[in-house]
Amino acid sequence: MFQRNYETVFILTPVLSDVQIKDTVDKFVNLLKELGADVINVENWGLKKMAYAIEKKTTGFYVMVEFKADPTLIRKFEVELRRDEKVMRFLTTVLDKHSIVYAERRRKGEFNKKVEAKEEATK
Repeated sequence: MFQRNYETVFILTPVLSDVQIKDTVDKFVNLLKELGADVINVENWGLKKMAYAIEKKTTGFYVMVEFKADPTLIRKFEVELRRDEKVMRFLTTVLDKHSIVYAERRRKGEFNKKVEAKEEATK
């Protein structure tokens, strides 16, 4: 089975509680696993202000899921994202070889300049 690396970022409505956000993210991660995908990383970016209003809301909870999957299951996954009223927007992208390397470096924390600056200040 041919698998590619994907990254999906979705925005959840800001009226959800922390428990509801966690349940929704878990639902989509479990769906990916049921469909046969290997979930590599899940990042909760938190509540962020959006560039423009969506459904009369100016903020949303951003979540990024990185996974490896067969290209045929993307359509099923995106249908489930469209059906869920809690999801305001989503975008799934295929990661090329450069994006895969960048994602690995990001997971290792190579781009956390704030953390590095704090560590240097305490020395």
